[in-house]
Amino acid sequence: MDASLTLSPPEYGLLTDLYELTMAACYVGEGIHQRPASFELFTRRLPEGFGYLIAAGLEQAIDYLEQFQFTGDQVQALQDTGIFDQAPAEFWALLTEARFTGDLWAVPEGTTIFSHEPLLRVEAPLWQAQILETYLLNTINYQTLVATRAARLRDAAGDEAKLLEFGSRRAFSPQASLWAARAAIAGGLDATSNVLAALKLGQRPSGTMAHALVMAVSALQKSEDAAFTAFLKYFPDSALLVDTYDTLEAVDRLAQRVREGMTVEAVRLDSGDLVALSQAVRERLPHAAILASGDLNAAEIVRLRQAGATIDGYGVGTKLVTGQPVNGVYKLVELDGVPVIKGAPGKGMWPGRKQVFRTLNEDGQWQQDRLALAHEAVTGEVPLLEPVVVAGARQYPAEPLGQIAARTRQSVRSLPSAARHPTSPDAPSATVSEALQVAAQRAKDQIKRYKST
Repeated sequence: MDASLTLSPPEYGLLTDLYELTMAACYVGEGIHQRPASFELFTRRLPEGFGYLIAAGLEQAIDYLEQFQFTGDQVQALQDTGIFDQAPAEFWALLTEARFTGDLWAVPEGTTIFSHEPLLRVEAPLWQAQILETYLLNTINYQTLVATRAARLRDAAGDEAKLLEFGSRRAFSPQASLWAARAAIAGGLDATSNVLAALKLGQRPSGTMAHALVMAVSALQKSEDAAFTAFLKYFPDSALLVDTYDTLEAVDRLAQRVREGMTVEAVRLDSGDLVALSQAVRERLPHAAILASGDLNAAEIVRLRQAGATIDGYGVGTKLVTGQPVNGVYKLVELDGVPVIKGAPGKGMWPGRKQVFRTLNEDGQWQQDRLALAHEAVTGEVPLLEPVVVAGARQYPAEPLGQIAARTRQSVRSLPSAARHPTSPDAPSATVSEALQVAAQRAKDQIKRYKST
């Protein structure tokens, strides 16, 4: 037993739901495991209040495919469960030699995407493509959620505001906190307070101070000002948290010390009426940057700006890294070159290997998306899905986060204002090509034949 539950790359293969492995074993037993299959990852509907999604998590998906494997010890551990006692011997041989040998098509990170449009497509032997489902959904769904929230925050705050990711304590796990930090920066935030994430990403971590320091130094030295002095002695460019006791009294005292020669670069407000308090701080400390935090989201930032708050930057955490999930699904769309479809009510999908063709006007503004079969002709459109892994080999180096963030901002700016509304957006939807509609009807007709035999 490993009580740490810490994931490492050699364990990627086992990070899957049991039914992926039992289905793969069944495919082997039935002799269909090597049939060429295509699975697509998409969402049937956007989270409530979203007008678009920002594709994110592709880099971690590629890393997973590059390191996909099962060690001898892992195969033995699966055998020891007794669950697979009836599985064919060839299943174990496949796992022992497992490597991803297929293709991955994906939308570049930072691209806006809408419901029913695939963020990625896996083309691989059926057994391989099946096992990948759990990990791909985990990384793509979560990072897409955080990147989209980050893009909405940037849109709400404007390009000049400082936006910091403070969500590590609220993310759903230590691993999630690292992915959240990456996705937040890819979505448009300036920095993260997560030191490990920042250093792994080649970034400079950014943060302020907590109430604990003010309380600790105040208790020992009987002075809130002593806490400010102590912190600035070691970190002179940092923001001072001024709302531990009485915000205005603290700011009044800081203003007097500034007049006496002290330098205060920034202050942070974490509670109270942020509009009135920020205006009061600006009046007293006109040259200090004002940061705000405390369960902020895009709608609240818009409200603060419209109400006249004088805030230069925002620290965002809980409502960035948590909330209603992106409910992406991973579905078989083609087997042996034949488009397939799911017939369950409320589980709509389009069959076949697909492409999203985007039309932009001369100014680069979004005009229309067309969902079509992958082989359909392009007529003045931009195909969004690109081959990023071919025959198991990565085709491009990892993109810099700054490049992804720039794509995110450009993608969001190109959208109609209705899709960018912070509280009640009108989400665009793709038109569906005639060929895809015909393929869907054929797949539905085939389902009827399944039910009649």
